[in-house]
Amino acid sequence: MRRISEIIVHCSDSPHGRGDDVETIRRWHKERGFDDVGYHYVITELGETQEGRPLAQVGAHCEGHNADSVGICLIGKNSFTQVQFAALRGLVAKLKERFEIDRVVGHNRYNPKKTCPNFNVELALQEPKGKKL
Repeated sequence: MRRISEIIVHCSDSPHGRGDDVETIRRWHKERGFDDVGYHYVITELGETQEGRPLAQVGAHCEGHNADSVGICLIGKNSFTQVQFAALRGLVAKLKERFEIDRVVGHNRYNPKKTCPNFNVELALQEPKGKKL
């Protein structure tokens, strides 16, 4: 297994309600010449966490930062569901425990020309007050 030190969160830039999923993104990425989907996980609008590229393989989601990161993509552009954020929190918690990860950032941290994931990752990872998920 490779060394993983951070999680990079993305969005698919998909219109709300279209039903895109990991297979949709896999097709897009293969059309661009990738070997496989670039992300390790995709979270659908319904909150389903789908596996993409195997964790043991280096991702193709953030130039210069793929070797030691996990790429997670939420389906959507400017609107995300609470179940997506709950799934993101759960997945991040599992990955942090497994790999002792201390850094979770949005793609825009490494590419300021991008707005991806179009939400504040730090706030999204906070459990809503008054709710235990």
